[in-house]
Amino acid sequence: MARRPRIGITMRLEMETSRFYLGRDYSEAIEAAGGIPVHIALIPKLEYISAVMDDLEGVLLPGSNTDVDPHLYGHEPHPKLGTVIPVKDQTDRLVLDEIERRKMPLLAICYGMQALNVHRGGTLVQDIESEVENCLKHEQGAPATRVSHGITVDKEGILARIDAVRNSAASVRVNSSHHQAIGEVGRDLIATSWAKDGVIESIEDPRDERFALGVQWHPELLTGHDEPSREIFKLFVAKCSEDTVSDVASAA
Repeated sequence: MARRPRIGITMRLEMETSRFYLGRDYSEAIEAAGGIPVHIALIPKLEYISAVMDDLEGVLLPGSNTDVDPHLYGHEPHPKLGTVIPVKDQTDRLVLDEIERRKMPLLAICYGMQALNVHRGGTLVQDIESEVENCLKHEQGAPATRVSHGITVDKEGILARIDAVRNSAASVRVNSSHHQAIGEVGRDLIATSWAKDGVIESIEDPRDERFALGVQWHPELLTGHDEPSREIFKLFVAKCSEDTVSDVASAA
């Protein structure tokens, strides 16, 4: 029996209690799709990150209730900028460095997608409501499992190849819990879906032999009843499994 791929997930930091934590849905979605979730503590030391990632076949960068430091993309803080946690930014950037170096599969969700874009030299819209004209409501509130708005998916790319997207007669609908968005798209990334107000809902790395998908919504909360969300995790874990099979074959 093939070894299930080990997939790292970076954590969050609760400032009041100084505890690392992570919502259970990310790990449960990875496990249900056939992977083994491994939590990565927010310790921004290259030696630690490199050692942890030696045992991984892929990485999930999750959402967060914080914002990426605008200094990292050359902007000053907007009045509605949320909390910035430096060790979160620093750790995720070290992880992204290693992903690039190792050509490792990546799934980036919400804040994770924004961190990926900034790491590649892109920028962010710091507050959608005050910066995007005629914007939709992107902070939908409870319940987070409700799909609140539609997206338009490009005919090319990872999302377009998912059966539930390709075969759908209606537009794909997603849940939404963010006040920031992608501004300028970073290097070696392309936008592949959009909300009706023009907000970018997904980015992908189009280079050969790379798998990097960022989505602005939260598919980990929808896998119990939403087929596109299930397929995103299945495809991601399958890509990580390819690396596992390759590693096993090389060692044989």
